[in-house]
Amino acid sequence: ASRFQFVLIVGIGGSALGPQFVAQALGSPYDVMLPFFVDNTDPDGIDQILGELEGQLGSTLVVVVSKSGGTPETRNGMLEIQRAYRNADLKFAQHAVAITQEGSKLHKTAVSENWLRIFPMWDWVGGRTSVLSAVGLLPAALQGLDTQGLLDGAAAMDRLTREADPMKNPAALLALMWHHIGQGRGAKDMVILPYKDRLCLFSRYLQQLVMESLGKELDRQGNTVHQGIAVYGNKGSTDQHAYVQQLRDGIPNFFATFIQVLKDREVDLDPDTEFVRPVLEVDPGITTGDYLQGFLLGTREALSDSGRDSIAITINDVTGASVGALIALYERAVGLYAELIDVNAYHQPGVEAGKKAAVEVLDLQLKIVAQLKSVALPQSAEQVAEAIGQPERTEWIYKLLEHLAANPGRDVEQVEGDSPATALFLASTI
Repeated sequence: ASRFQFVLIVGIGGSALGPQFVAQALGSPYDVMLPFFVDNTDPDGIDQILGELEGQLGSTLVVVVSKSGGTPETRNGMLEIQRAYRNADLKFAQHAVAITQEGSKLHKTAVSENWLRIFPMWDWVGGRTSVLSAVGLLPAALQGLDTQGLLDGAAAMDRLTREADPMKNPAALLALMWHHIGQGRGAKDMVILPYKDRLCLFSRYLQQLVMESLGKELDRQGNTVHQGIAVYGNKGSTDQHAYVQQLRDGIPNFFATFIQVLKDREVDLDPDTEFVRPVLEVDPGITTGDYLQGFLLGTREALSDSGRDSIAITINDVTGASVGALIALYERAVGLYAELIDVNAYHQPGVEAGKKAAVEVLDLQLKIVAQLKSVALPQSAEQVAEAIGQPERTEWIYKLLEHLAANPGRDVEQVEGDSPATALFLASTI
């Protein structure tokens, strides 16, 4: 038996959303290795995951995923986990695997520290379309999921979506429906409503796939177009008790996608006789699955009666093949829709702008602390801003000081006031 019972995946964006979706869609409590994810740079969130693995780090395999090898959130998560292994008197390298490009910072670290394995990513594989590469397949294989089914389902859909006749091409039909409903400018949001708990992370996965691919300021000719389709959703029938009220009676600024799964559950066999147990009827002739189906059809009808647009997708059951097919269907539909509106679906300049701004914020924080230490007197955010020559950043500076003062050991304390106008901060001597 493997010495590993758990797999901890460290990644963000496409390095986490796709694998998380697949893990929940196909997983069970009896998987070969149970998956955990660190997908943010939130210290408390990381502590929660490590708390769940307390006493189990020795039997946990850590998979660090970063194409560039320099993603700050992933690096931070890795460093936090490395510290946990040191504190447990365990050698991190003997529990670590990397998925990254050759020559990246992460690749060099894994080589120099002699990690267990390094799996490749290629520059032509984007993060949000990487779930059927090592990024998604390795965690799924470690979990014991049907990776061959994933690939077979995706390959079958890929063949269908190469059909030249759009009426026979499911991805083309989907893209054309999006274009028609949203008037070619993303005028309506995409609400994803899978009526199956296993698919509840599908909308989160699609948020990145659709919004990061299509949400663009410029088209490929350099014209300002501000394109995109907003995506949200969770699962039915849960969402009927949340926001479906607005969908039916509120602003008609959306279209819904209902995903129906025909098979209610795995066959319930009696372990002694191996006969199928009788189906539970919660009402005469009606099962819990019948209720779910009724809510799906009823909700779609209610939306239709109010003039709300919807699309329906039906799969027989949630298997590796059907999940692979869904992933491939939406990847192709996004690419085709991007062609219809003439935007580049495979870059993300807005994400890079946010990363650049974050670097500026962290550089500013270092200057703030240095200024407080140089004066050794209580100062307001406005005084600090003037002293470092950045009065236009007073709000940022207050927020940074407030955060530093709230966390012990960060060399800053708030000594007076409880508002931006009255708060004074001092370099801590503790």
